[in-house]
Amino acid sequence: MLLPEFYVDDVIKRALSEDINYIDLATDLLIPEEEISTAEFVSKAEGVLAGIDCALRTFTFIDSTVKCEIFIHDGEKVKKGDVIARVEGKTRSILKAERTSLNILQHMSGVATATNKLVEACAGTKASIVDTRKTLPGLRALEKYAVTAGGGRNHRYNLSDAAMLKDNHIDAYGSITGAVSALKQKIGHMAKIEVEVRNKEELKEALGCNVDVIMLDNMTPEEMTECVKIADGKAVLEASGNISIDTVAAVAKTGVDIISVGAITHSVKAFDISLKIRK
Repeated sequence: MLLPEFYVDDVIKRALSEDINYIDLATDLLIPEEEISTAEFVSKAEGVLAGIDCALRTFTFIDSTVKCEIFIHDGEKVKKGDVIARVEGKTRSILKAERTSLNILQHMSGVATATNKLVEACAGTKASIVDTRKTLPGLRALEKYAVTAGGGRNHRYNLSDAAMLKDNHIDAYGSITGAVSALKQKIGHMAKIEVEVRNKEELKEALGCNVDVIMLDNMTPEEMTECVKIADGKAVLEASGNISIDTVAAVAKTGVDIISVGAITHSVKAFDISLKIRK
């Protein structure tokens, strides 16, 4: 797992504090304190796994004596019925960590699975699938990691990573040329500049400003193909705007370098995984 433990621990602590106030009424009043159980994470669908290390850390956060064993790792494909991992320890500890661990694992695997479907749809082209900043508050690093587990790549992590001039920036300043020129006088030499364009005229203006990346916003595949020819490799071209599994292949075939998709993080369906105590 590439994520730092302090970040994962912070997410887990916040999630557990939401789920357990001071007592688990069912578990603490029903289950004997010293009872031991074994439980398995079982996949109920087909997809790509992400977040298993994070999910299992939830158990050790509750109880450091819980033992965990992983059978399928992040980035690997799973099918219905696969046993992903096993935990063994106090039954109380397993039950208290169950929901939080599943919430993390199901969400991250959902992101990885959605990303992988788009990546596979673009096979044979040079286009890369990337995420956006349209992430759930507090979970950005988890989601962006899950995108990479699904075969995608990361766009900028936050507003400090690169200067991205979107339509509102340009409209507020007055022009692409003016905005880029003013920005280049202030920005550090290590930072890249990306400009969003809505048509061929704006593309040509952005190219004249020698920006690093140009986003083709809400264009048809036909318009993107023309833009690729006009740009002729002078800038990295990113396609964006309501791209789905039904349209991504056509977009990839236009010759763009990057396809950014917000849906793989902001509205992804949770991957179906259960945790079952072995009787």
